[in-house]
This record gives sequence, structure tokens and C-alpha cells, in this order.
Amino acid sequence: MALLNCRNVFASFISKLNRTSVPEVQKCLTPQYQQTCNEWVDARMRKDVRKRKALTEHWPVKSRLIALKKNGVLPPELKELAHEQMTQLPLDVNRYHNSIYRCAVTSRPRGTVHRWRLSRIVFRHMADYNKLCGVMRARWG
Repeated sequence: MALLNCRNVFASFISKLNRTSVPEVQKCLTPQYQQTCNEWVDARMRKDVRKRKALTEHWPVKSRLIALKKNGVLPPELKELAHEQMTQLPLDVNRYHNSIYRCAVTSRPRGTVHRWRLSRIVFRHMADYNKLCGVMRARWG
């Protein structure tokens, strides 16, 4: 249904292009026809943010279920019930260890300086041009 709707919108847009002059075409270039950018560098960063958001929403429940599951005093039936409820949580919550700190500029996963959320390459470049507050390039001699 959505694909059919997109085709209709695209077809109507093309037909408007064919029969109108340039100023009228610019009027119909509203945000629904233009490409929009989001705040994430790429899909991997968006996925990492989604995982972290899911974890912050479900962490109180998950931590309590883990405590119930690892408790040695409780009967096994309660432990099994806690395990079943943990499997019903979203997969992003159960696989948090896969999320990696990424550079906010390039989304590079390795060599990040956590305090500034930048990769070592971007960090050095910004430090060279005095764009990081309180950071100065080391000098000898």
C-alpha cells in the first residue's frame, strides 16, 4: 500500500514537472519531495543509538529479572519464570554488549576518545585547529 502511494506521489510530481514552468516546479518542492537528512552519520550509528535507547527503557526490568534468575534461595520455578520473561524482552536489550562507542563525526568504531566522542583521527585534526576546548597539541623543544 505504501509503495503504491509513493508511486502515485512520484507520478504526480513528474507530471507536474512536465507541464509547468520552473518557478511553479520550485513551489511544489516541499519537504515531502526533498531528501531529508537525519542527525546520524550512517545506519550503524542509528542502530547503536536505537540499542542504547531500548536498553535505557527496559534496563530496570531486566536488572530485576537477572537478580531473580541468579538468586540461589528462590525455587527453580521462579527462576524459570524470570528466564521466560527475559526472553520476551526486545533483542536489543539482551544484546547490549554489541553496542560500541562510535565517533560522532565519522561513526568510526575504533580508537575513540570517549570524553569528546571523537575518533583519534578527528580528535587530532580538531585539536590541531584549536576547535576543542581545553586541548592543546603537545610540543617539545
